[in-house]
Amino acid sequence: MSRTAAEGADVKTPDGTAALSKGLTLLNTVADAPEPLRFNDLLRESGLPKPTFARILRTLIAFGLVRQDDASGTYMLGRRFLELSHSVWDSFDLVSAAQPELERLAAELGETVALCRLDGAMVQYLAERSGSGLAVRVETGRRVPIHCTAGGKALLAFQDPALGRALMDQIILDRHTPSTITAPEPLLADLTLTRARGYALSFQENLPDVNSVAAPIIGRDGSPIGALVALGPSSRLDKGSIHPAGRELIAAARRITGAEGAIAITSRPRPRMAKGHPLPQVSCVLPWGAQLGESPVWHEGRLYWVDILHPAVHAFDPATGRNDTCETGKLVSAVIPAGDRLFVASQDGIERLDFATGTLIPFANPEGGLTGNRLNDAKLGPDGAIWVGSMRIDATKPTGGLYRVDRNGQTERKEGGITVANGLGWRADGRVLYFVDTVPGIIHAYDCDSATGALGKRRVFARVEQDAGRPDGLTVDAEGGVWCAIWDGWCLHRYDPDGRLDRVVDLPVPRPTSVAFGGADMRTLFVTSARTRLPATTLAETPLSGGIFAFTPDIGGPPAFSETTA
Repeated sequence: MSRTAAEGADVKTPDGTAALSKGLTLLNTVADAPEPLRFNDLLRESGLPKPTFARILRTLIAFGLVRQDDASGTYMLGRRFLELSHSVWDSFDLVSAAQPELERLAAELGETVALCRLDGAMVQYLAERSGSGLAVRVETGRRVPIHCTAGGKALLAFQDPALGRALMDQIILDRHTPSTITAPEPLLADLTLTRARGYALSFQENLPDVNSVAAPIIGRDGSPIGALVALGPSSRLDKGSIHPAGRELIAAARRITGAEGAIAITSRPRPRMAKGHPLPQVSCVLPWGAQLGESPVWHEGRLYWVDILHPAVHAFDPATGRNDTCETGKLVSAVIPAGDRLFVASQDGIERLDFATGTLIPFANPEGGLTGNRLNDAKLGPDGAIWVGSMRIDATKPTGGLYRVDRNGQTERKEGGITVANGLGWRADGRVLYFVDTVPGIIHAYDCDSATGALGKRRVFARVEQDAGRPDGLTVDAEGGVWCAIWDGWCLHRYDPDGRLDRVVDLPVPRPTSVAFGGADMRTLFVTSARTRLPATTLAETPLSGGIFAFTPDIGGPPAFSETTA
């Protein structure tokens, strides 16, 4: 919790420094806010009279200590403050800075927690704290392999690409257990997943019966200066507990250095609010526990969907409750039916998928040269082409775009400057395209030629305020209404064709991810969800996070393009 100016006034300061004290207290308020605040929210938190507050804020901006984001109107620390803070790095003592976090994490997780860093092509433990009970022993100074330890994979995944390639050339992929990755291609796939999650995992890859999870500690140049790793018996640090531990390690690593984090890292679930909306009969039709369930699409009597962070394509039959799984071995962010074929958006581009065998055949790679990016949501358009958005893997910069890939694999870039490209959908006549950029909270709209895919000028269709969550996947109903999943908002929004918010549908999970109409009559609305980076307390309260939900609104969906386009 940030300190208000009134609280700061209780601190005894030298005579004649009241204005300075108020300015520093306001600077603390900006720095300590869980997320950037708007003018009125910052004024309220400061406790200062409005004229005094405005004068001090203008001064802080003038000196570069605070800046305002043009898109959101919120205030955050300025570049000058970061420049000043970087001057302490030359004498930065990583071990001393990490000690409080090691002690706290060991107590909270009940497992051994260690600090490590690169040592040539190996990883060296610098410090450790043991949790309660039977703990995995870590010797300070011990060197372990990079490729089969969580700490090593975290340090490798977040390196500058050139240094990462140099390290890969030095690594000997020797086998330590039956689970050890010993081939470059699956290791690179694992590292891509590590960057997308924000933390690395090792399931008995180095030592039998020992699992570990690690998050990088990022230095001022964006490279990892170390990693925090938790190690425990595989029976205790299992798949149910290891992911919440990863979230805690990310937060602790950021506290050690005060580094700015990606939006996906800093995002946190909003409290569930009693909004008083009439609840439809929402039910969990598949309590799967996906880490990042996404991209639902109805095809040939089943709901296809993906788990981005546990890479697989699924096919769910609501009539029988059966969920068939095709594990892909690498990150997949969307599944796209096209006639009798299935395509996926993967870390290697658009690929054709044989669901029965798991075979992937390359088709097109819109961003083959952008190693820091990955593809995200994708759908088949009314023009018969695949439309796919992209994003930076860690969601820190607006390097994403929107692409159209035609039947021959030819790619056309349609949009750029996107931070997290998400939901795609067309009006039933194909003449309007809707497209989400999640970070600024905007659903864009374009006039669209349904035959050629030519787009008109972009316009804002709807905007989701930060305190309501962030827009994610979407679909369009038969009346032209846009249904959008609201990440961290516990709900769905439906917008009228003119962009007016028509209704809110509450959900029992904080992170719905996408929506799709399906069923024999296309009247059932299916909702995917996620459990990634949710605190353990939230997961305990919302055990169905990561499941698939369904209900029947009073408006159905139009026929899917995947069924009407050859």
